[in-house]
Amino acid sequence: MKVYTKTGDKGTTSLFGGTRVPKDHIRIESYGTVDELNSYIGLVRDQDMNTHYKDILVEIQDRLFTIGAILATPPEKEVLKSGELRLQKLGIIESDIELLENEIDSMENELPPMTHFVLPGGHTTVSYCHIARCVCRRAERLAVHLNHNEAVAENAIKYLNRLSDYLFVLARKLSHDLKAEEVQWIPRK
Repeated sequence: MKVYTKTGDKGTTSLFGGTRVPKDHIRIESYGTVDELNSYIGLVRDQDMNTHYKDILVEIQDRLFTIGAILATPPEKEVLKSGELRLQKLGIIESDIELLENEIDSMENELPPMTHFVLPGGHTTVSYCHIARCVCRRAERLAVHLNHNEAVAENAIKYLNRLSDYLFVLARKLSHDLKAEEVQWIPRK
């Protein structure tokens, strides 16, 4: 199978199910940003860190592929003749969100309470986490925007919201583990 098809040379692409849309369509922006997020999480996972974090990040990457598939499927292609949703077995389930919440709680139990916002940085790995967090927030905003026009699975949006929280806490935990300085933001008076 060839990587290039030439079918997108005029600025359109196919969604799951064959519908063609412009490459700047909000649906393409949504799943394209999830793909970008997945790549940044791969970069985070490639850093020197605890194996447990790496295992959770692989699980997250798998879930992001699922969200990408959900976002790449227009609602009219979602329902099978039987009435069953095509992606319902692929979907994001509550336990996926609970995994992130449990990981957040576990990491926060080992961290000092946050009294101020923190400036991103302190260590390359921490900075990569913050970049992934920002891309995750953008992916969430785009999925919400898409949801205003065409239904998006509620748990997909919820997962992206929780994932950005996870990435923030992971950045703090890695700062702690790596003994990197966590610089607080103190507004000027």
